[in-house]
Amino acid sequence: MTQARLLPLLAAPAAGVLVLFFGLPLLVLTLEALGEGGAAFGRLFADGVFWRGLRGSLVLGTVAPGCSLVMGFLVALYLARKPVELRTALLFLISLPLTFSGLIIAYGFILAFGRAGFVTLLLAEIGFDPASVGGFIYSPAGLGFAYSYYLIPRVVLVLMPVLVNFDRAQLLAAESLGAGRLRTLLEVLLPQIVPACVAAYCLVAAVAIGAYGTALALVGTQVNILPLLLYSKISETGSDFPAAAALSIVLMAICTLVMALAEVFVAARKA
Repeated sequence: MTQARLLPLLAAPAAGVLVLFFGLPLLVLTLEALGEGGAAFGRLFADGVFWRGLRGSLVLGTVAPGCSLVMGFLVALYLARKPVELRTALLFLISLPLTFSGLIIAYGFILAFGRAGFVTLLLAEIGFDPASVGGFIYSPAGLGFAYSYYLIPRVVLVLMPVLVNFDRAQLLAAESLGAGRLRTLLEVLLPQIVPACVAAYCLVAAVAIGAYGTALALVGTQVNILPLLLYSKISETGSDFPAAAALSIVLMAICTLVMALAEVFVAARKA
């Protein structure tokens, strides 16, 4: 069998999964959203709650990924200098949060940082107000803190191959010419790994904007973000399915746009 005939056969299973689990659901959502002649989109865009939710999602999807990028870069830089055996073991531990569902992560943070969490009680022993400390995890800032638990490992996994394969001779040459470690990091290393950093940031930003389980378990509907607004439209208290379908399409479009920006930036840098 020729290569021209073999490649389509090899791609057929992936294409079938894509059509079944992405194409068909998207088609159903589109038909549902347009079933009233597009009135669902008009109703959605006229709702002030939607715009507040959009603002909340964009803030959360900007700040939490930014903090995660900084922490993930530092962790990846540390691990890149370690022996292969130790680095592999530490990467296994770091990637464990990616195997947990959002609900498990949320309940873990409640048990640790909630009003009766063990970290809250420990801080209360040294004079901190347990009501203030325990209420932090249920706030937008606390939600971003919880998101970082599974955003940082994603950043590490994206940046690790880049840092491991980076030519360290450039850093040694800069230091031999009198540059300090911080200047070497800022002027030699960072400019060359900017595409990887942008790709990692956009990846975790898309995850943060679309995350649902952790937010629902931690803050319910007290924080106005698009995934929780979508939940409110299809829960027991809401039944506006056309508007929910329209909101789903908008949310997917935002996440797709974020990922597309990373692709465009990386392609432009390569060119």
